Amino acid sequence: MPLRTLYLIRCIAFALAAASAAPAAAPARPNILFVLSDDHSYPFLSCYGDANVRTPNIDRLAAGGMRFHRFFTVAPQCVPSRAGYLTGRSAVAARMTRFSAALPRDEVTFLELLRQKGGYQTGIAGRSFHLDGSARSGTARGGPEISGIMERNGLRTFADRVDYLRTGSDEQAVEQTEEFLKSVPAGKPFALWLNFSDPHHVWNAPAEFRPPPASLKLPPHWPDLPGMREQLADYCAEVNRVDAAMGRVLAILERFGRANDTLVIFAGDNGAALPHGKGSLYDPGCNVPLVIRWPGVIGPGGESRALLSGEDIAPTLLAAAGLAPGPRMSGVSFLPLLHGENFTPRRHVFTERGPHGSAPVTVNMRNSGYDLSRAVRSDRYKFIYNCTPWIPYSPVDSAGGAAWREITAAHAAGTLSPGVAATYFSHPRPVYELYDLESDPSELKNLSGSPALREVEQGLRVALAEKMILDWDYLPLPDVDSLAAAGSPSAKKTRQKR
Repeated sequence: MPLRTLYLIRCIAFALAAASAAPAAAPARPNILFVLSDDHSYPFLSCYGDANVRTPNIDRLAAGGMRFHRFFTVAPQCVPSRAGYLTGRSAVAARMTRFSAALPRDEVTFLELLRQKGGYQTGIAGRSFHLDGSARSGTARGGPEISGIMERNGLRTFADRVDYLRTGSDEQAVEQTEEFLKSVPAGKPFALWLNFSDPHHVWNAPAEFRPPPASLKLPPHWPDLPGMREQLADYCAEVNRVDAAMGRVLAILERFGRANDTLVIFAGDNGAALPHGKGSLYDPGCNVPLVIRWPGVIGPGGESRALLSGEDIAPTLLAAAGLAPGPRMSGVSFLPLLHGENFTPRRHVFTERGPHGSAPVTVNMRNSGYDLSRAVRSDRYKFIYNCTPWIPYSPVDSAGGAAWREITAAHAAGTLSPGVAATYFSHPRPVYELYDLESDPSELKNLSGSPALREVEQGLRVALAEKMILDWDYLPLPDVDSLAAAGSPSAKKTRQKR
């Protein structure tokens, strides 16, 4: 046999062997299961090394895919955060900073694009998804009058946006997952947005899920008080319970034979309803778990510390399905990161805070019900811009609990650390806050105005102003002139003369 023929035979043999050894190619259009827990701060999963919780099912999901350490929702509240996830835009740009708002009809969701452009069977299930001008059991925030306004003006549109629409308890969410999968026509890809209530306050998980309060580790922003430990144990129990529910959902996916062709995302919608968390622009309010498994694409056991935003989910899922992002999406696809390819991470993530729930404005109200603030975060620094600094701080949902009562009493007694006391009880609160997250991860030492960080702060102020301009934000822009003037050559000469 000629040498050239032998060479060709060997090349073909090597190619066939390599092909058989390579992992199975992912389907061109993966099925998508997007799961949100409610009020779930990073790092409350044991796959992140958090010893306060035990989450074996989500840990297995992470072991088969990738976990992300620095993923931030667009807001520390349910409604605006979910608007960011679905539209790939900030809640401000999508006009969804008020809880009673319904997503405007001209705001297009990734589910609609998957349905219209990709031929997907789409669905929403579980806890209220919060984007139809509705809350629990479909009742509008604000009562029947507001509900009537929504109905008369045709503002509730989600029944037309997806093929399958259900709401219910966490138990029903699991059942609805199975019901949805049964409804998917053979050969058609699907995308389901599944919403859990846990670990949302009120915390009522059974004792079997609850860790001993004495065993818990507390970060510096939570004073080590008995009530704080008790409420943290209650919260951790809910995290453990949502993991059990997630295990049942993954088992259903396996039973239907869809585990290997489904891209599964597990994330939180915002942070824990404890001080420094939900409702605040500190990291525990917006930094949430993100775990993604995509067999055949993401290698097992991956992790990333790239800055990612809730705005980025929609364009990423669309790209995974081979579709372009919506024309108004400001999020950035991180599909290359999932493929293990070169990826340029964000320099900044942006978050916003607006009204919360159905709380009316009152003279003596706390910021748990109403606050207007914006923030920008880089790898190392966080800048917060408070536009309602005269409203005192109070944690969302848990202000009546033992933790906040004891923290308030400790402040009155003068026993809190200076950083905690300044963070929770300064009145008025500072308009500008700047934190070095490397040396102060709990964000307790405000460095705004520090001469050593003038350029850092100026850069963050300008970045935030640009985001606000591009999103048509209704708030006044932060002052970007005074710091620049303070750092000018003439200003430096004046200081030297003094």
